[in-house]
Amino acid sequence: MAQQRQSNKVHVVVLPYPAQGHINPLVQFAKRLASKGVKATVATTHYTVNSITAPNINVEPISDGFDEAGIAQTNNNVELFLTSFRTNGSRTLSQLIQKYQQTPHPVTCIVNDAFFPWALDVAKQHGIYGATFFTNSAAECSIFCRIHYGLIELPIKKEDLPLLVPGLPPLDFRALPSLLKFPQSYPAYMAMKLSQFSDLDKADWVFVNTFEALEGEAVAGLTDLFPAKMIGPMIPSSYLDGRIKGDNGYGASLWKPLNEECNKWLQTKPPQSVVGVSFLWVLRDSELSKLPGGYKDLVKDMGLIVSWCNQLELLTHQAIGCFVTHCGFNSTLESLSLGVPVVCLPQWTDQSSNAKFLEDVWEVGVWPKEDENGIVRKQDFVTSLKVVMEGERSLEIRRNANKWKKLSREAVSEGGSSDNHINDFVNHLMSA
Repeated sequence: MAQQRQSNKVHVVVLPYPAQGHINPLVQFAKRLASKGVKATVATTHYTVNSITAPNINVEPISDGFDEAGIAQTNNNVELFLTSFRTNGSRTLSQLIQKYQQTPHPVTCIVNDAFFPWALDVAKQHGIYGATFFTNSAAECSIFCRIHYGLIELPIKKEDLPLLVPGLPPLDFRALPSLLKFPQSYPAYMAMKLSQFSDLDKADWVFVNTFEALEGEAVAGLTDLFPAKMIGPMIPSSYLDGRIKGDNGYGASLWKPLNEECNKWLQTKPPQSVVGVSFLWVLRDSELSKLPGGYKDLVKDMGLIVSWCNQLELLTHQAIGCFVTHCGFNSTLESLSLGVPVVCLPQWTDQSSNAKFLEDVWEVGVWPKEDENGIVRKQDFVTSLKVVMEGERSLEIRRNANKWKKLSREAVSEGGSSDNHINDFVNHLMSA
């Protein structure tokens, strides 16, 4: 009880990049901190603040300069958005810290999304701690950090392959993150990726949303570049250790889930008979016209097409036999933590390297080959589905999936590696 009262004096502000894949793990981290008695506040943009309804955490708006329309007002100009957020976010984050300065809960520490390195400057200006949070894998951190420091030169040449990075398996051209294959394809996004490492020397802690059993070797390969603490997987507690009461979802959704429709349909299907397919982006109703004519009606007895659903509930349903995923790292962690085999269809950024790990390192799925145009053909896709869903190989894949499910739960349970790292962080703040 004394420790609980002392931790209540600690106030951590968590600053996510305003996109679903970044909001989810950072809000979940805030909930983990709150479960340990820490006062946790999520600082986010005006247009995402109302989407966060997680219990036991505060939500405060700050400005990115596009408060009315959000990111869309930048017309997908990442450079403009980040410049505006740095200017306006620094100012309004400072105002938020000052707001709490004379209260019983002054801000103790800022935990910033790695896309916002400027938040570390704000922390230092106010004489408080700063911690950086990476939402991608330790493997991805290791690759891009080495690019930042000039240890890997771009573009990657044939004679440089396979790419050898400490703690990672050899990476052939197919397994490289897309920004390494085509570094000029998204120059603003590449600059944003590399800027994550620009101010890490100012960070008092660096957190990565992964866990030791999964990526211990990758983190070990980072020790010569920066100290990283593994605190993941950041997934709602009810799907893992169950220690946070009522933590049944991320508590942050930019879209309205269609849970009832999904669940009603899944209840009619036998166990492990359904293939769950997730597109990289939301399949909005306005985009359903891109499907072949009459397709939705044609498959209505065999499949269900929805614009959005709760992926966690989908993956834990007994009817799901495997997950066809774009291999974003949040989806990767969810499938591993819930013990669901996968078929990998990566598109860009870190997804190819995640697919490599899912198939060859963690051995929980299949990554079908693409043709010369980068397209996975129907027969190769069907063959991969059958490998995962039927026969001897599928049994081995499912055993491996269940192994990672067990290990992920152990990591965040009391005394687990990730839980210990979070406790160390809280204890340090308490004793400061």
